[in-house]
Amino acid sequence: MAYFAVQYVYSSDAELVARVRPEHRVYLRSLVEAGSLKASGPYVGADRDSALLIFSADNVDQVRALVADVPMSVNDVLDSLTITEWNPLLGVFAS
Repeated sequence: MAYFAVQYVYSSDAELVARVRPEHRVYLRSLVEAGSLKASGPYVGADRDSALLIFSADNVDQVRALVADVPMSVNDVLDSLTITEWNPLLGVFAS
């Protein structure tokens, strides 16, 4: 298993973001319960509304598939999304 950092920036349409957010959080909770999503949350004080999600998966393709089904993706609410493999050396995510 590897860790992946997913960073995204929400649309500047605050009404659209607010409308999709409840469904989005339900979906993310299901990923936490399934064990693939380890942490998720918005950046505080960022210039744009954005978030970080930490996934555990065998490969980046698994993460791409999970993120493709995120309601913010499905409803075209994201201005950008990046997936980067992450190698935690210290702390709660380190092996």
